[in-house]
Amino acid sequence: MSRGKKYAEALKKYDAVASYPLKEAVEKVKTLAFAKFDETIDLSVKLNLKKSQSVRDTVVLPHQFRAEKRVLVFCKAEKEKEAQEAGATYVGAEDLIDKIKGGWLDFDVAVATPDMMKDVGKLGMVLGRRGLMPNPKTGTVTFDLKSALSELKKGRVEFRADKTGVVHLAVGKVSMDAEKLAENIRSVVTEVKRKRPSDAKGEFVVTVSVSSTMGPGVWIAIKDEE
Repeated sequence: MSRGKKYAEALKKYDAVASYPLKEAVEKVKTLAFAKFDETIDLSVKLNLKKSQSVRDTVVLPHQFRAEKRVLVFCKAEKEKEAQEAGATYVGAEDLIDKIKGGWLDFDVAVATPDMMKDVGKLGMVLGRRGLMPNPKTGTVTFDLKSALSELKKGRVEFRADKTGVVHLAVGKVSMDAEKLAENIRSVVTEVKRKRPSDAKGEFVVTVSVSSTMGPGVWIAIKDEE
């Protein structure tokens, strides 16, 4: 697939097969970005996983880079006040479920109390396809709404390995300071390593690379960071 002249020019500015120390890799990605908009910085972590193994969790990035998330909370009446005081954008039960069934999806993340999941589960096809289904593994199914929303507003994001064993996650913007971007990347890699399956064998993190939305990828010498 042709990437265009600007992409080809960017490839000439560095060694595309070399691995660089984390901060240097981030600085290179920043200089290789050529779009007129503030490109997103994306991290890719290739893991040594069997088909039967999975890696999924959440991480709070030290430095936020996105607008505050619109959080929807599914809960019964007795928990509504707690959700509202914790900063939920939308709070409800069957009313929100019916609204979503009608096609409304104007929110970024959904949280549910455990007693609501039987009903919320009916939205599996809609929410699951968009990665919005509440899940205990990511802390979005809980009675502790105050803590859950506090973490989400701090910048907690979900990560998971895809079918090829790669974790893809946005970690910042080109306009951010290189050290802040590096700290976000360290946080993600650290959390990914903590989720190593107990039966995983050999080297768990195979490769780590970073790129901007439009620019080429840069390999990170992640072992140098350990």
